[in-house]
Amino acid sequence: MKFNIHGKKLDVTESIKNYIEEKIGRLDKYFENPNDITATALIKLRGNEQVVEVTINANKFILRGEESNKDLYTSIDKVSDKIERQIRKNKTRMNKKINKELIRDFVLDFDEKDGNTNSIVKRKIIEAKPMNEEEAILQMELLGHEFFAFKNVETNEVNVLYKRKDKDYGILELK
Repeated sequence: MKFNIHGKKLDVTESIKNYIEEKIGRLDKYFENPNDITATALIKLRGNEQVVEVTINANKFILRGEESNKDLYTSIDKVSDKIERQIRKNKTRMNKKINKELIRDFVLDFDEKDGNTNSIVKRKIIEAKPMNEEEAILQMELLGHEFFAFKNVETNEVNVLYKRKDKDYGILELK
């Protein structure tokens, strides 16, 4: 795996680079051709926390993990474990026949420790009432949800409002 490691508001030392390459590099076993894959790691400070974001672009799939801790090395360990869990958790979905071409970069003959297969357990039909973004934020906060789907009165399109980790909001505009 190739690495692109950089820091925001801090210098990335050689020992930090080596540690990231060692921890994230152990994910090579899940890829057919790891030399064709690039992992991007961004290290930044958020308050007194050390935040590590890792993005692995595997042609048709993007794996992403973000972890924060007061100790940088703990953040690196956690994000590596998180991405490995993502791969293991989605092994069954990726093995389905329709996804075979999409996942040709992955090696999926590893043992699955937990028999956890996610499935849709509930379906809701909602009425997407026309409203502006401010009304949608208010409605989402009143419901106590992390996301909210609504019909944007200005664009007449369906939007999804979501709460970001930094406590701000984001909007997905569907076309």
